[in-house]
Amino acid sequence: MEAKVRWGILSTAKIGVQKVIPAIQNGKLISVDAIASRNLQKAKEVAELLSISKSYGSYEELLQDPDIDAIYNPLPNHMHVPWTIRALEAGKHVLCEKPIGMDAQEAQLLLEATQKYPHLKVMEAFMYRFHPQWQKVREFVQTGEIGEVATINSFFSYYNIAPDNIRNQADIGGGALMDIGCYCISFPRFIFNEEPEQLVADMDFDPLMKTDRLSSAILKFPKGKTSTFTCSTQLMPYQRAIIFGDKGKIEVEIPVNAPPTETVKITLETKESKQVFAFEPIDQYTLQGEAFSKAIIENTEVPTPLTDAVNNMKVIDAIIKSSLNGQWITI
Repeated sequence: MEAKVRWGILSTAKIGVQKVIPAIQNGKLISVDAIASRNLQKAKEVAELLSISKSYGSYEELLQDPDIDAIYNPLPNHMHVPWTIRALEAGKHVLCEKPIGMDAQEAQLLLEATQKYPHLKVMEAFMYRFHPQWQKVREFVQTGEIGEVATINSFFSYYNIAPDNIRNQADIGGGALMDIGCYCISFPRFIFNEEPEQLVADMDFDPLMKTDRLSSAILKFPKGKTSTFTCSTQLMPYQRAIIFGDKGKIEVEIPVNAPPTETVKITLETKESKQVFAFEPIDQYTLQGEAFSKAIIENTEVPTPLTDAVNNMKVIDAIIKSSLNGQWITI
């Protein structure tokens, strides 16, 4: 393996073009060498825009490029698992956008597929985990700064009612729960370092698009710990995460979309004091790409194993089931 991992990008998806690709191009261990679209002209335009040397008019062509080591997969949700498996079959490592699949069963199929290629790395792209603010939150929790953590509350919303937007297409994995609720599920699992045992949830669906536009859930973790969240695709844009302990609380102002060019803050408040911790501008997508590339170069485990992605999908499945029957679900 060379000093830099040679990346190829599957699709000209907006998240990739505007956020992820420019960020990972700043990584010292990364070289973005190719991009593919089902529209060759579109691929050429984005390649020129982002100074990428090669462009392809199909995903298959990119996967067959022998000079590409790793793939970034930001395709729509229903294409995550199929194309990640195809990338593995072509001998490529894969960083795949969240959520990893359409349900836990599909995620499990991917996990089983990776076992055929133990030399290849696959990771779900929960970029927030790499931001220093969340590393500090986890440190505060582990060192007992807020005492015994009992519950975590999060909220995440935006407003989008465009029916042609992939986030509003139910058959390909659209809706609030899949798009942003997956973060609210990931937060407590990341902080508690445990899996929820039971949950109850409610989902409100758009009558025309059939996607969930407002979803809420209560998750029960071991030893009485809980997590609650609400996510929506049709509310005023807002996001927040608060971790409550018996001696204090931590508030994360921008838990997911921490802007790469602005200072972000978390607040640690106890009965004795209130401290604000500011973090200098940094791009969490760059940090994620570097961490994944480092695992490839050094042939070590990826920061977040694929089992974590499967477990996150199990919670999503249980939330949907609970919403349908109006009962507590054991996971």
